[in-house]
Amino acid sequence: MSDSLAELSAQVVHQLIDRGLTIACAESLTGGLLCATLIDTAGASNCVRGGACTYATDTKASVLHVDSHHLARKGPVDPDTATMMAEGVAELYQSDWALSTTGVAGPGPADGYEAGTVYIGWCDRLTGQSHAWKYLFAGDRSTIRKETVRHALRLVRGLLADGGIDDDARVR
Repeated sequence: MSDSLAELSAQVVHQLIDRGLTIACAESLTGGLLCATLIDTAGASNCVRGGACTYATDTKASVLHVDSHHLARKGPVDPDTATMMAEGVAELYQSDWALSTTGVAGPGPADGYEAGTVYIGWCDRLTGQSHAWKYLFAGDRSTIRKETVRHALRLVRGLLADGGIDDDARVR
């Protein structure tokens, strides 16, 4: 299977449509790139509900209803923040599934995390499941952002193909 963003997007969009599922995106470090990549695929309007670019920490609370006390304690680069972002955008757009991206794109460290530290959150409103996965990517800002999108799409593709979550990849 191809790992180009266009091919991954097409595979995910077609899998979602075939399953009759919708998706929404909550983005921080990717700044809308994940949702834009999905809607580059013809037919995406049949499954993509929308996206929220909540780059500023306070917008994660005001738009996505991420707990402000949690954000004050843990900050935006956190697995629970990623999960709450996914849950919040799923509710906002009334989507079946949702993805979120949060982390440090660089060039240097931020919030006590090295550049390339990324959390991808996922929520399934139909089953009530939500999880976050941690990644460490190398490269410049652009590379880290693209790798985050690539891995988010791979994650959804795998979940749709397998119908389950790899417990070894789950962040606790």
